[in-house]
Amino acid sequence: MEESPLTVNSRVSVVWLKRDLRLTDHAPLAAAVRSGFPVLLLYVFEPMLQDDEHYDERHWRFVWQSLEDMNGQLADFDATVTIVYGECGDIFSRLASCVDIDAIYSHEEVGLASTFIRDRQIQQWCKQKGIAWYEYQHGAVQRGATDRKVWDKAWDTYMRAPLETPRLEGTQFCAVPEQCLPHYTAPESWQIKRKGMQTGGATLAWKTLDSFYEGRGKDYAFCISKPAQSRNHCSRLSPYLAWGNISVREVYQALLFNWSRPGWRRALSAFSSRLHWHCHFIQKFESECEMEFRHVNAGYRDFPYRNDDKVAEHLKAWKEGRTGFPLVDACMRCLQATGYINFRMRAMLVSFLCHHLNIDWRLGVKHLAALFLDFEPGIHYPQFQMQAGVTGTNTIRIYNPTKQAQEHDPEGAFICRWLPELRGVPVPLLFEPWKLTPMEQQLYGITVAADGEYPLPVVELEQAAREARERLWGWRKRAEVKKENSRILARHVRPE
Repeated sequence: MEESPLTVNSRVSVVWLKRDLRLTDHAPLAAAVRSGFPVLLLYVFEPMLQDDEHYDERHWRFVWQSLEDMNGQLADFDATVTIVYGECGDIFSRLASCVDIDAIYSHEEVGLASTFIRDRQIQQWCKQKGIAWYEYQHGAVQRGATDRKVWDKAWDTYMRAPLETPRLEGTQFCAVPEQCLPHYTAPESWQIKRKGMQTGGATLAWKTLDSFYEGRGKDYAFCISKPAQSRNHCSRLSPYLAWGNISVREVYQALLFNWSRPGWRRALSAFSSRLHWHCHFIQKFESECEMEFRHVNAGYRDFPYRNDDKVAEHLKAWKEGRTGFPLVDACMRCLQATGYINFRMRAMLVSFLCHHLNIDWRLGVKHLAALFLDFEPGIHYPQFQMQAGVTGTNTIRIYNPTKQAQEHDPEGAFICRWLPELRGVPVPLLFEPWKLTPMEQQLYGITVAADGEYPLPVVELEQAAREARERLWGWRKRAEVKKENSRILARHVRPE
């Protein structure tokens, strides 16, 4: 059915797209289609979020690519997503002055405090205008959950439930006139694909999933911790899940369909557990979103992070991939270029920042968010605090970057890929370049010095690790930490 222009007083159902940029398994869209009113698909690029330090141009390029992909699919139905720029309160007010909004349909957003405040404002506006706003569950995340007593059962029920994919054939879609809401055109830099960076859209999400089962994923369990091999053998679905190009339920049901494939049981068991963790961590953030600003365990409020005059210098070295520890630096430079590294390397970056450097996690959390193409607030904050060792309930892990390189990049391929200045240094010297003698540096064509081609380490590794262990384990024994542990376990962990 052809898309129709809206006229004053046209009554419409508005689907407010956020991190759900797809046309399949989309409960708000399905409900809007069932409403019987013309359907308006709306995406708002918000200055509030574009100016937020958590986000980078890479995220908005991915979103733009996702919207273009949606419009490509919608062409079969003579429909488009209306894409506008502005703060949502103003956008909805202007829209309501042009048309009669019957209802707004969207997914619940497990986002930053800024989006929660925005949603409260829109909720109040809807109440004042007498407009219904229907919000639908985000994956298996339960809004208002205060414990995990029935959470696992509910997760399984949701994941196995039929997909809520709308019937778009015969749906009357509509467009907003330019004079009502000027349509947004992305900057040129968003419209150019970035080499090495995944491209957004449901079409590529499904191609990525298909290629996983065509062979990439068979060695998933064996390669998940390796920084180089994980780029191929992990699912690589994380940005598509983060921006909603594919639903976690669609991914899980594809896993169930492939469950009995010979030789894949170990890979699929590992993959299944990570899909469960995906929702588990978002649920943590949904249940205690204050962790965006404070330690989830209040007993760490006065944790003795450094405040000396070297903090800014060391933080800058960490951000730029100039710490003097090859695997740390390779991971950071890989992230800068591609937006992706595997889970273990992410954990190592946080561990090095918070343990070896003893820098407050809050000084690095936004930097990694802006680099992760798959930045998902609900996963990012609980994971960051877990790796920083300030939850009081999770195992404390202090990753030795040299040992991690020896075990997971034994030939040095990943390090040499991202640290070209070290390509002439052979293994095992590659893992500890600060130990190169002046003669060896001359032989391998590298100067390791404060002002050299590659820097000296910012800290002495063994001493820093020893001090971190003493600091972390000593603090964990404090009464106020143990008291908070009981509260955290009751809220975030299923009872035995």
